[in-house]
Amino acid sequence: MKITRVHATPLNLPVTVGSNGKTKSTCLSICVVDVETDTGLVGTGMTAITEEEVIGSVINDIAAHALIGMDPLCHEKAWEKLYWLLTPRGQSGYGSHAIAAIDLALWDLKGKALSQPCWRLLGGARNQVPVYATFGFAFYDRDELAQAAREWVERGFKRLKMTVGHHALQRRDEPRPLDAVIAEDVHRIRAVREAVGPDVQIYIDANCSLDYFHALKLAKHVEPYDISFFEEPVSANDIPNLAKLRAKTSIPLAAGQNEGLASRFRDMLQAQAVDVVQPNACITGGFTQCAKIAGLAQAFNTRFANGGAWPHHNMHLHGGLANGSLVEYHFVAVEACKQVFDDLPEPDKGILTLPEKPGLGFAPNRERMAELAKLPGSRGVGKA
Repeated sequence: MKITRVHATPLNLPVTVGSNGKTKSTCLSICVVDVETDTGLVGTGMTAITEEEVIGSVINDIAAHALIGMDPLCHEKAWEKLYWLLTPRGQSGYGSHAIAAIDLALWDLKGKALSQPCWRLLGGARNQVPVYATFGFAFYDRDELAQAAREWVERGFKRLKMTVGHHALQRRDEPRPLDAVIAEDVHRIRAVREAVGPDVQIYIDANCSLDYFHALKLAKHVEPYDISFFEEPVSANDIPNLAKLRAKTSIPLAAGQNEGLASRFRDMLQAQAVDVVQPNACITGGFTQCAKIAGLAQAFNTRFANGGAWPHHNMHLHGGLANGSLVEYHFVAVEACKQVFDDLPEPDKGILTLPEKPGLGFAPNRERMAELAKLPGSRGVGKA
């Protein structure tokens, strides 16, 4: 079997989300990648949280040509070739996203060729994974946020994540004082805890939007609310600042969803900067590299979980590997994926059951994709 064509389709997807009558329209960018073979088998992968047109160009104009004629089952060989083509001097960013999308497509193809789901090929540790629901977005006011939390608990979710920080560093010129941002976050977290009671786990995510001082101040103020982890608390996942923050708060720290290189996770682990590493299969070099990062986490006795959304790809990684754990069920990202893919499994009482179908177990709807590709892009919003 040989690769005959690799093709990327950039999509900018409109999504409307809301709760209790409060709705917000936004857009999410993804890039879907197909790897075709001379046998007729096709594997499909994707990446996101980036500029979809750039990834499409990287794949269609550069990476695709390097893969023609290769055996798609040799995923290590393909990954290594793409690494030296796209990130030869330790870059990540767009190159890592492109490699991730292609790698997922190769694993989907491998599963179809071998008539096995990806999670079983990755190790088959379990056929179900626990999920946490990312529900708490900035457009809710305090009361709406608390009501949305109650609704998700009523749907059977006992693990909830909300955003904090709200791009405070990025938006300093509005003006928007960081002290005011985190003061409001404290009120919002307290409102959610009071709404759901003591038995629901609450996670918070700053999306790298705070400096060390304000991240520490926020952590200290919300420690009484039993936060299960604080994700991406500081700008750029700055490792020295993460390590300092971890030493001064009782809240576990998590990071890594947008990192492109395994060496960054090695550095986090060596510095004892995080309690949870969060490689994302759609961003961090696909299953091939994420499995190695999971091995690093296991060697350091550190938890490995999914951050950065896209649960239906990441569930295979966490179902396959023995130290797999939580998968993020990001409501906006899931609604975007439903527009593109058919047969996506739904969680039941906070648990996703993995498909037995070969490969990823779901496939893009080509007719809908063709229509979605015609939509005009909406720039600068909806980055999960």
